[in-house]
Amino acid sequence: QVQLVESGGGLVQVGGSLRLSCAVSGGTFSTWPMAWFRQAPGKEREFVAGVTQSGRNTRYGGSVQGRFTISRDNAEDMVYLQMDSLKPEDTATYFCAAGRRIGVGTSLRDYDYWGQGTQVTVSS
Repeated sequence: QVQLVESGGGLVQVGGSLRLSCAVSGGTFSTWPMAWFRQAPGKEREFVAGVTQSGRNTRYGGSVQGRFTISRDNAEDMVYLQMDSLKPEDTATYFCAAGRRIGVGTSLRDYDYWGQGTQVTVSS
């Protein structure tokens, strides 16, 4: 059974940083593209960042480009999201997702497995 467990969320001030982690178990992690999505109250879930199986190629949503960095450790079955220069509009629940398709998609349907999410709140 595939499980994704996020951690690292919390309350941070504007301009601060957080590092989210996602531990994956129960599957062939190194063969899956991985991604982070987020969902703010009353809004749709949106793509934040994705990384290919090897970790060499990444893709970012426009609002986080240049501030967030996604990475993965295939030896530890972990994926990370380093978030810098945080803004109040980054406040959301952040979800880790794993896909079984080739490439990094930006749609929810591109991913087959999801974590429960971790809350990030940026205070002004």
